[in-house]
Amino acid sequence: MKPGNRQSEIVALLRAMQTELRVDDLARMLEVSALTVRRDLEQLAADGMIIRTHGGCIAAGRAALESEYHSKVAHNFSLKQAVGRAAAEEVQPGSVLLVNDGSTTYHVAAHLEHKVPLTVYTNSIAMITDLGRIPGIALYILGGRYNSELYSLQGSLTEQILESQQFDLCFIGADTVTPEGQCMVVTPEEASLTRAMLRRARRRVLLADHMKCGTGGYFAYGTLRDFNLWITTPGIAPELVRFYRTLVDIKEA
Repeated sequence: MKPGNRQSEIVALLRAMQTELRVDDLARMLEVSALTVRRDLEQLAADGMIIRTHGGCIAAGRAALESEYHSKVAHNFSLKQAVGRAAAEEVQPGSVLLVNDGSTTYHVAAHLEHKVPLTVYTNSIAMITDLGRIPGIALYILGGRYNSELYSLQGSLTEQILESQQFDLCFIGADTVTPEGQCMVVTPEEASLTRAMLRRARRRVLLADHMKCGTGGYFAYGTLRDFNLWITTPGIAPELVRFYRTLVDIKEA
């Protein structure tokens, strides 16, 4: 089968099945190698026909219910993937983790396979696929009101559930880290939930690549001082890095 025909077949499969398809699944369906599939996915992603995920893809556009969440995951994918990989290095087998929903924290899930056994709590619907496929992970989904744009559960019920739990380690994202060191998200509901998460964890790690350093304009849920560690990527202005290091330990992915 020619590459163009094969790529059309991939798009047709995604639209028909309305779900994420992994590289191995596509290789088996199309009777080609995983390497060939990855090359096809790279081309389709460049053409805007699909959105890459960890180990697979979903269709772009209305056919796959494309949302604000998918757009965020696709944006700066490689940076977020690097942060997620570095975050997994902080995990010790046997830990009880809390992973907040988000386009960067999402990338932690794909790198926990060699850290089992683990107990993982999350309010992210999008992470269920990656976390649920790993033997040795006991996965718990925090209840609450469903946010269809962010593929997550949130609200007062989620916060009430959190107050009865204690976590060894939590991973939390931010939409913006201001020059003053404030950590901000888009809505007051997200800010309230994130504050609750910070209260319930013994060790708190911020996941935010260098592109998240901005001027604010959202709702603050805390500051860099509320975290034990910030995992980011190279690219923050040196003078800002020096200031940020007075507030929190920084690890570059």
